[in-house]
Amino acid sequence: MKLYAYCLIEDLDAFDTSTHGISGAAVRLLQIDELAVLVTDFNTDTVTVTRENALAHAAVVRSVLDRTTPLPFRFGTLVTEQQLRSYISARKPALQTRFAHVRGCVEMSVKIIRELPEDIAHARDEMTSGTSFLEEKRRELLGNEQKTVEASEIQTWLHDEVDGLIRDEQVTIRPSEKLVLAAAHLVERGKIPQYKERMAAARKNRPDLHFLFSGPWPPYSFANIELEFKTQFGVS
Repeated sequence: MKLYAYCLIEDLDAFDTSTHGISGAAVRLLQIDELAVLVTDFNTDTVTVTRENALAHAAVVRSVLDRTTPLPFRFGTLVTEQQLRSYISARKPALQTRFAHVRGCVEMSVKIIRELPEDIAHARDEMTSGTSFLEEKRRELLGNEQKTVEASEIQTWLHDEVDGLIRDEQVTIRPSEKLVLAAAHLVERGKIPQYKERMAAARKNRPDLHFLFSGPWPPYSFANIELEFKTQFGVS
């Protein structure tokens, strides 16, 4: 029998068994050394990727967030108990370091959307010479360079706004897209009110940008534990 693994946790010796996991199955706490894993006993070799299963996975991880900071596994992680035990035993120092990094924190998500100016370009059917084509490409390149500069400026501005309130961050910029920036911030629980106030003020100061905020979440972007497994099992 395999186990579906939701997350690694520490400092937790009891779990609310009324929480249901993948496909409505029961969830239990498996103690391994000083750590524990939330798991579901699984009789098949695959986990179907559905909205319901994804939400169930997230709900199990989130169910312990008010008591501890979990290290979530990637959706679809199927392993044997022996694999889990061997993994934790072999990676214990690295896992302890990772727990120390996220302990007492949650993940906050920020997405920034900007209105892109209309690209200055001639329609293809109006091109009558190689010169007009080269001129369009030149304008396109200049436009892309400007978008890259603006995206980098937004990234720097956001970092400055939250500096001192975050322990870590993961930022992706997409200069040529309306969703120009997606950031995950690792925020200590005690600093969440300040963080929200700072972000509210930042939004008012940048009416040219649209903001999407969410959280608090488990630190999915900072767990980095699924990469330790040589093989990912179970996703279909």
